[in-house]
Amino acid sequence: TNDIIDITNQSSKEGIRIVIELRRDTDIENFKNLLYKKTRLEDTFGVNMLGILDGRPETMGLRRILEASADFQYEITGRKYSNLLEKEQKKREIQEGLIRACGVIDLIIEILRGSRDRAMARRCLVQGDTEGIRFKSDMSREMAAQLQFTEVQADAILDMRLYRLIGLEIEALMKEHEETVTNIYRYEDILENKSAMTRVIRADLLALKKKYGQPRRTEIIQGKEAVFVSPETDAQRDLIFVMDRFGYAKTMDPAVFGRNEASARESYTFCVPCKSDSRLCLFTEEGQLYTLKAMDLPAGRMRDKGIPVDNISSCDTSKERVIFADSQDTLRLGRVVFVTGNGMVKAVPGTEFDVIKKKVAATKLAEGDSIVFAGRLDDAVSIVLQSEKGYFLRFPVEDIPEQKKAAAGVRGLRLSEGDRIENVWLLGQGDKTVVTLHDTQIDLSRLRLSKRDGKGTKRF
Repeated sequence: TNDIIDITNQSSKEGIRIVIELRRDTDIENFKNLLYKKTRLEDTFGVNMLGILDGRPETMGLRRILEASADFQYEITGRKYSNLLEKEQKKREIQEGLIRACGVIDLIIEILRGSRDRAMARRCLVQGDTEGIRFKSDMSREMAAQLQFTEVQADAILDMRLYRLIGLEIEALMKEHEETVTNIYRYEDILENKSAMTRVIRADLLALKKKYGQPRRTEIIQGKEAVFVSPETDAQRDLIFVMDRFGYAKTMDPAVFGRNEASARESYTFCVPCKSDSRLCLFTEEGQLYTLKAMDLPAGRMRDKGIPVDNISSCDTSKERVIFADSQDTLRLGRVVFVTGNGMVKAVPGTEFDVIKKKVAATKLAEGDSIVFAGRLDDAVSIVLQSEKGYFLRFPVEDIPEQKKAAAGVRGLRLSEGDRIENVWLLGQGDKTVVTLHDTQIDLSRLRLSKRDGKGTKRF
C-alpha cells in the first residue's frame, strides 16, 4: 500500500514489535483491515491431529485430545498415589511394631541378651520360638512365645537404636504414626473417589501454572475475515491500466493517456480502461488467472515507471508471461476465447472470471501445452489460426463451443507432428487485415472460410 512510509523491527526479548509509520492522512481502521487481510499478522492454519492412542495411531479432534490428556492425568495420578499408599502402609507397619516394642521393651532386651545370634532373636520375635534362649523366668518365656511380630517389624526392632527409647522419641514416634494413618486414609480416598482425584489433579496443575505459567503472547479467537472498505469520499474514477513487457504497471488519467496514446500503446503491452474500484485480470500462458485491484496500483504520468505487478499480486512475471489483460467489468459483458499451442480452442463466458481470489485456473491444459492467445470475442465473426509450419485456417467464431473455464476445449486446427500454433487473429465483419510473415504478405480476410478442425492451407 502507498500509505506506508517506513517499517522498523523493534522486536526484543520482551516480545515482537513491528512499527509501521503511515502517512498523516491515512485511514487507520481501513489500513488495519488491509494489514490483517494482506499479511500473516492474523493467520489461520491447519494442524495435523495424528497421535498414538492405546498403542495405535489415530486422528483425533480437539475434544478427543483433551479427553486423552485428562485420562493420562488420572492414570499417572493413580500410579503416584498407589506408590505413596504402599510406602505409607509399610511405614505404618514398622511404626506399629516399634510402638508395641516400646511397651514390652524389658522383655525384648531379655530376649536379645538370652539369644546366641540375631537369627535366634528374630525367630522368637516373629514365630514365638523360645528354644535356646535363656530367660530370667518362665513367665518371660511364656510372654515371649506370644509376641508374633511381622518380619518387617522384627527387623526394625533389631535395628532400633537405644536413643529411640527416650520419652520424647517415643512421643515423636506416636505423632508420626498418627500422620501416617491420616495419609493412608487420604490416599485411599483419592484412589477410590474420582472426584477427590479430580480435585488433586486440578490443585497440582494450578500449582504448576503458578510456578511456571506465563501469560499468552497470542490470542486464539473466532475472528471474522478483515474487509477493506474504500472511503466514501473516494469517488469512483475512470482510469487506464497500463503494463509493459517487463511487468511494471500503473494507472493513468484518461486525459493524460489520450494526449500520449500513440506513444503509450507503443511503450506498453497492455492498455486497459477501468474504474478506480475495478479488479483487473491477468491471463498467463500457463493458463492461470491473476487478479489485482486498480486502487492498489500507483497513479502515474507517462514518464513514471510504475511498480512490478509481482508486488501486489501472486503473479511472478519472471517465470510466467502475461498474454492478455482486461478488467472484470468488461469481461463479464462478453466472452473470452482461448487458443493453445496444440491447437485447442474454446470460448468462456466472462462471468466465469468474476472472482475475488488472487489466483485461479483460467483454463485446463494438457501436459506440455500452453496458451498462445486469449482475447475478447466482442464483434468478431471469424478467427484465423496460423501454425509455425505456415498453415492457415479461418473459420467462424460460431464454431467455437462455449465452455466453462475448467474445460479443455476442442481442436481448432489439425496440426502435423512437431507443429504448433504461432499466431491468432480475430476478424470482424468487413475487416481487411494484411500481415507480413516470412517476407510474404497475406490478406487474412481473403482466406477461405472453412470449418473448425481442418488442416488449413499452407501459405509459406
